Amino acid sequence: MEYISTYQSPLGGITMASDGENLTGLWFDGQKYFGSTLTGHPQRAELSVFARTGEWLSVYFKGENPDFLPPLAPKGSPFRQEVWGILRKIPYGRTTTYGEIAGILARQRGIPSMSAQAVGGAVGHNPISILIPCHRVVGTDGSLTGYAGGLLKKSALLALEKASLG
Repeated sequence: MEYISTYQSPLGGITMASDGENLTGLWFDGQKYFGSTLTGHPQRAELSVFARTGEWLSVYFKGENPDFLPPLAPKGSPFRQEVWGILRKIPYGRTTTYGEIAGILARQRGIPSMSAQAVGGAVGHNPISILIPCHRVVGTDGSLTGYAGGLLKKSALLALEKASLG
């Protein structure tokens, strides 16, 4: 069974998804790939994981770095899981590039290189926005590129974190 709930952020409505224990999705309403990991007909529910996620988001949108995470269980291929694991290590207020992530993956796999475009696809399909911080990934020149929630939201999230670009 899948469950959903909503949160009203300063940047607009957010829909959260859960398997009953873990957060499995978090999307800005109307964003690209909205609800991409949901199957069937999720039921609206008030769950402890949604309350915990709401607490995290409230701290975050005050401009603070939350010191906790609700349990996360994003659904995706092993490659996407690997990329999302790297995203989770990007510190609050910092950015990295698609190419840097590709380099990390290549080193982890013991291969000479990895496609930054493949990394971009995995980043773009991240089903748990903000908590798995795909907004912290920028172009090689520090430009804001490729955020499923839209570049205005990406810019606002990075400004909230006082992240420097480039």
